[in-house]
Amino acid sequence: MIVQDQSSTKSSKSHKHFIPHHFSEPKNLDFSTWASENYFKILIITLLTLSVAAFFFFFYNSIAPPTTLFCFQKSHLSNNPQKIKIPKLNLDTVQPILDKSSPYSSFHSEQWIIVSVTDYPSDSLQKLVKLKGWQVLAIGNSKTPKDWSLKGAIFLSLEQQANLGFRVVDYLPYDSYVRKSVGYLFAIQHGARRIFDADDRGEVIGGELGKHFDLDLESVIVKQQRIFQYTSGNSNRTVVNPYIHFGQRSVWPRGLPLENVGEVGHEEFYSEVSGGKQYIQQGISNGLPDVDSVFYSTRKTGTLAFDIRFDEHAPKVAMSRDTMVPINSFNTLFHYNAFWALMLPVSVSTMASDVLRGYWAQRLLWEIGGFVAVYPPTIYRHDKTEAYHFIEEKDLHVNVGRLIKFLISWRSEKHRLFENIRDLSYSMAEEGFWNENDVKFTVAWLQDLVAVGYQQPKLMGFELDRQKANVDLSGRKEYVPPKLPSVHLGVEESVTVNYEIGNLIRWKKNFGNVVLIMFVSGPVQQTSLEWRLLYGRIFKTVVILSTQADADLAVEQGQLDQIYKYLPKIFDRFNSTEGFLVLHDNTILNYWNLLQADRSKLWIANKVPTSRTVVDGKDASWFAKQSTMVNKVVSTMPAHLQVNYKESSPSEQSLALCGSEVFYIPRRFVSDFVDLVDLVGDFEIHYKIAVPMFFMAMDLPQNFDPLLNKMIYKTEAISTRSFDFYSAQVPAVHPWSISTESDFVKLIRLMSSGDPLLMELF
Repeated sequence: MIVQDQSSTKSSKSHKHFIPHHFSEPKNLDFSTWASENYFKILIITLLTLSVAAFFFFFYNSIAPPTTLFCFQKSHLSNNPQKIKIPKLNLDTVQPILDKSSPYSSFHSEQWIIVSVTDYPSDSLQKLVKLKGWQVLAIGNSKTPKDWSLKGAIFLSLEQQANLGFRVVDYLPYDSYVRKSVGYLFAIQHGARRIFDADDRGEVIGGELGKHFDLDLESVIVKQQRIFQYTSGNSNRTVVNPYIHFGQRSVWPRGLPLENVGEVGHEEFYSEVSGGKQYIQQGISNGLPDVDSVFYSTRKTGTLAFDIRFDEHAPKVAMSRDTMVPINSFNTLFHYNAFWALMLPVSVSTMASDVLRGYWAQRLLWEIGGFVAVYPPTIYRHDKTEAYHFIEEKDLHVNVGRLIKFLISWRSEKHRLFENIRDLSYSMAEEGFWNENDVKFTVAWLQDLVAVGYQQPKLMGFELDRQKANVDLSGRKEYVPPKLPSVHLGVEESVTVNYEIGNLIRWKKNFGNVVLIMFVSGPVQQTSLEWRLLYGRIFKTVVILSTQADADLAVEQGQLDQIYKYLPKIFDRFNSTEGFLVLHDNTILNYWNLLQADRSKLWIANKVPTSRTVVDGKDASWFAKQSTMVNKVVSTMPAHLQVNYKESSPSEQSLALCGSEVFYIPRRFVSDFVDLVDLVGDFEIHYKIAVPMFFMAMDLPQNFDPLLNKMIYKTEAISTRSFDFYSAQVPAVHPWSISTESDFVKLIRLMSSGDPLLMELF
């Protein structure tokens, strides 16, 4: 921390710059003359204006835009939000819909496989049609070849779908797999009792679905079986990563909140539940499991295909009524009592649609006494080495954690399932998880279900809260998952993963109740989710501030120069945490080197000589004004703060200055920090001056924890040379620049020398 003497500074002389004015020759302002001279310009501008207006009119009034990538939280962004109207169901007046248009009007089958097809039949799909006792139904879209055909499969083109008379067709995009909703209704109309939701790149292991799933829930064998179940009553856990149970701790499914990726410990004990009500059965996929784009695009190199294997001997595991799991649309078996749960939302991105459906369905499943069970590997899914579209998942990553909490707390007093379904869809639209289009779509879906003869299941009539309070842990079962080989960017290994996971658990234990507050100067669209994934594994949560807010990415607005003024509100939101670590994105935090720091003390790099830098672009007069404001704040400080500050500061003519790119405030100093921010008020004191002032007022420098004084702090301009001076042996490195996903991959390769498990995440 530097003390800069202001008594001898002199303000620089101001210089006036005179700029000659150049005026053009005045023109005749007569309107008729002007109009005649500019006739063609006026005509062109008028046509362009009308075209743009027409475009926006049709765009915003279309029934179902093909892909709405960021509809989440839009209800919170409108200045004048209009209350969504809850549509009526009117199920008693729904008329039956019979298949009068397709060649299969008399066809009947109890077991269906529904796939969406965009290209000609794949080898995997040709094998699916050979499964005995199952009828494959292929749903086309606008990208499907006109001459698509496969012996043994029923194919419904766009035209055939439109002729079936289903209400949902009016809401479906033309080029998306969510058109499978038509296929679900068609299958139910033709006698379905079980529907396997699949895609065209998965092959059933062993060629028989009955070897993997429980097909007959009414059989004595199924009803008498005892299924492992995640223990209920754990208030700190609302979602699980099922891949851990099946032997892959460092792989996570699409739809798992990023903040839960670091939870890699296996379940210590399981409870048990009787079979017969596992109405939704999620299979595990070998080869390319259901992973998100973060995992897919950063954990492999070149064109090497994934070939991840799970434990085929692990027991299936059920979810309790306060725990959820991601569910997909390409390896999931739905029984009749859960057919209502097949509806794929239309107002969210395609990569989020089936995941949101799964969480929505699980909450409603509790109302009829059903549950989700996850089964050992059921299919082998081929990795086509195609890049996943990261941008289509951003709404998913940002909102899914909040969605799960909302669903678990949601309650309804309605007495019929379909009314509950309508009400939950409405509530989700009000909360911004999808938009009003999906509320209308839900009603159309329910009406179509009734029209094709589906009978809604009865509600159980129990109280969920009372059930959670009566959890019996006396019959707990222990199961330790095997330790299967993991994959580091395509390189197999099996020796050190346990040690690395142990480190991760240790770091999480130390910092799991510390909130990281990060100011991102770089492009948040390209980096915010990566920062959350990197540091969210270690800290309780990651709050991101930036110059421009972005609700879709949960990025809050803030100004770096006065970042300290935004902290009190964040402190108030997390009032039970142990402390707050503040970090600028131009500084890399090596969290594995923070374990020895005292989390009850203040941390700041006050003794790093090179951190005592001037503020860029500021002259002596600016520093003089800053010093004046500091003195005014000090004069209003309470006794205990003012005494500390004056003991640390040599004189009133001096100004404390140090780099404040990273600092830590423990809980016991939060109230003092908030008071100091209030004292600053409207003064625009720069954070590199305000934060050191706060720290010297809160405690004496000799009481600060010295750990951050070991950080690398360079003053030269950021360049590619930053990779040369990085060290994994220090607590932090400054400066650094991250602006793209490729920058992250390069950084992670360096940081992996301190945390090798990072190579499992990026």
